[in-house]
Amino acid sequence: MDLTAVRTFVTAVDAEQFQEAAVTLSITPQAVSKRIAGLEADLGVRLFHRTARGARLTIDGQAFLPHARTLLRAEERAAASVRPGSRALRVDVIGRRLSVAGLLRGFHRAHPDVELDVVTLLDSDAAVAAILSGTIDATFRAVTMPGRQLPEGIESTPVFDEPLRLFTGPAHEFAPAPSVALGRLAGRRIWMPGNRPGTEWAAYYDELATEFGFTIDPIGPDFGIEHLLDTIADSATLATFVSEQTPLVWPAGHDLRLIPLRDPTPVYPHSLLWRADNQHPALTALRAHLVATRLARPDGEIWTPAWARPE
Repeated sequence: MDLTAVRTFVTAVDAEQFQEAAVTLSITPQAVSKRIAGLEADLGVRLFHRTARGARLTIDGQAFLPHARTLLRAEERAAASVRPGSRALRVDVIGRRLSVAGLLRGFHRAHPDVELDVVTLLDSDAAVAAILSGTIDATFRAVTMPGRQLPEGIESTPVFDEPLRLFTGPAHEFAPAPSVALGRLAGRRIWMPGNRPGTEWAAYYDELATEFGFTIDPIGPDFGIEHLLDTIADSATLATFVSEQTPLVWPAGHDLRLIPLRDPTPVYPHSLLWRADNQHPALTALRAHLVATRLARPDGEIWTPAWARPE
């Protein structure tokens, strides 16, 4: 159905005369008549009775009018959904319980007027493909995986070097320590049931484990954070890595420990990725906010993968 003809029909009804509708639409009266005649031909009914004094709706025209108005409102909503600055900014945060989700929450607090659509995609390949296709506006990722480069047209900026801590239960050998040198993990097992092969975070932890001589144990199943907390709390041998900024809440009886790692401190390098030609004004605001609020790297020696893009 020709929405231009539908708009002409509604305008003619509101104006009560084809002449007045023509003035409103900045076209000739003949063009108004032609558009409405074409609409009537498409519908197979007469919408107006033409008289010397103007035009009045037929019964079919009266029946069609509310639907015509609905069509025009739907057209406006469809256009508004992609109008720059009017649609929600769609951002991938990998996981809603990870620190990068906290970065996005900080942006929302600073810019409560910006509508956000938060999604979680599995890995960097899926996220980059979504950026290229326009499915999302931005993603938080480590840049880049070994042997990979960002496709042309994708830009990035570092936003957070996330210090990792050792996460243990009260019976673990390192539980009483105020800090642990990273080299002391050699020969030990770090349990990470969500460490899926082929993801950028698996590449990060695999290289960290290789360099410092410990083992990443991805054996699951991964039942989620509550199961991980319960298992770590009850174990004298299992430990995992968690960021200080990861929003975790556990029962007081678990007596879990977050132990700083040092000499060097491992940091996970988060960057924001987006498509260079994306003109969404909220994306510009998000980038500016993340750069302005970026935390400094921890003091002392740090470790990050050789493949992570330098600043």
